[in-house]
Formats: sequence, C-alpha cells, structure tokens
Amino acid sequence: MIRGKVWKYGDDVNTDVIYAGKYTYQQLKPEEMAARALEDMDPGFAKGVKPGDVIVAGKNFGCGSSREQAAACLRAAGVQAVVAESFARIYFRNAINLGLPVLQCAEAADQLKPGDEVEIDFAGGKILSGGRVFNFRPLSESVIEILEAGGLIEWTKKKLNI
Repeated sequence: MIRGKVWKYGDDVNTDVIYAGKYTYQQLKPEEMAARALEDMDPGFAKGVKPGDVIVAGKNFGCGSSREQAAACLRAAGVQAVVAESFARIYFRNAINLGLPVLQCAEAADQLKPGDEVEIDFAGGKILSGGRVFNFRPLSESVIEILEAGGLIEWTKKKLNI
C-alpha cells in the first residue's frame, strides 16, 4: 500500500522526455538521474516530486527507445508507481525489472487530476482517491515479489542466496 500525490501527464510520454537521450551514456548516480527526470517536459518535476508520489498518464506511456534509465530515474526521484491507460511494452518490463510499479487503469488515468492524493493497494487492485475507487488488475504474486525486492536483479540474488 502506498500513498502519494499525483503528477499528471498526457498520451505518448516517450522515454526521451522522461530521461533525455543526451544523458544515456553518462554514468550518473541515482540522485543525479533523479534531478534530470522529465526535465524537458516538466522542468519543475525533479524539484517538486516527493517520495511516494505517483505519475498518472494517458496512452502509450514510455514509448520510444528502450532506455532503462527512463524507469530508473523516476524510481530514483521517489516515484512509487506509474498509472497509465496503457504502456509501451518494453517500458513496462523495464519498470518492473527495476522495481518501479506500473499499473494499467484507464479510468484512473482519465479521472485523476494533478495534485490529487491517492492510495494504491497493489495486491488488492485498487486506487483510492477522494472517495473514489478505481480498479485495476492486481499485480501477480511474482511481480509483487520482484517489486518488494527492489527489482529483478535483487530478487534473483535473494532467490539464489547471493
């Protein structure tokens, strides 16, 4: 269960505006990546985002190149989940692999507004906000395990006792 404030964006938010390509081949620390999150689309995001906040967007979130930094920078910035009408498939998988929950819920994506307070129950498949309940397909037990471990690499280490 998480609680946070909504940051709202539209359709086709691509990986280049989530994390600009000019940083792709630079070895940046997580806090440096976080400072560059969404800088070309929303210059106030990196300074205003708080741990636990949630991004809500329209269709095709994460389209474009397959850069993993587009999920990593949001997680480093403290974003606890991305809720969208739909996701680019490779972004969806990269986010899970890096420990960033991604939830498909068209109704929430349509109705939630910037600044709304939300509470998300991953296992129960519910987003709560202002007395409203938005249902999404609950995350599988295996995906929740990966997210709780901090991503696929950490989950694998735990499974292998490394």
